[in-house]
Amino acid sequence: MEKLYADPSGTSAQLDQYAASAALKNAETDAKSTHERGLINVGDVAATNPTATKVDTSGKVPNVMISSCLDISRWQTVNAKTKKAVSLPDNRLTKYMIVSAVEKYPQGWRVTKDEPQGKSC
Repeated sequence: MEKLYADPSGTSAQLDQYAASAALKNAETDAKSTHERGLINVGDVAATNPTATKVDTSGKVPNVMISSCLDISRWQTVNAKTKKAVSLPDNRLTKYMIVSAVEKYPQGWRVTKDEPQGKSC
């Protein structure tokens, strides 16, 4: 995700090695929208305290639901040309709960869905 949002061309991320389905489409669409506004995101993102909340390995496609805290507090939105920070709402969450679905594909595990929970962590 960090590479996708930091690269205005969106070509260096190779996100399809880590995400699929709705998670991949939503990330690419959101990053493209950000880039079309002349913005990029730089810095670090961390998912902390991951906890498997549901595991199903008996079906056709093994899958796991993971709850974690997504920390974007060191991820800064900047103007792509000037690299100057843009102002964002003071009340935005920079550490929030997210629930992710991961599925086992032939090439390995992929995130298929991310759902921010709207509450801080």
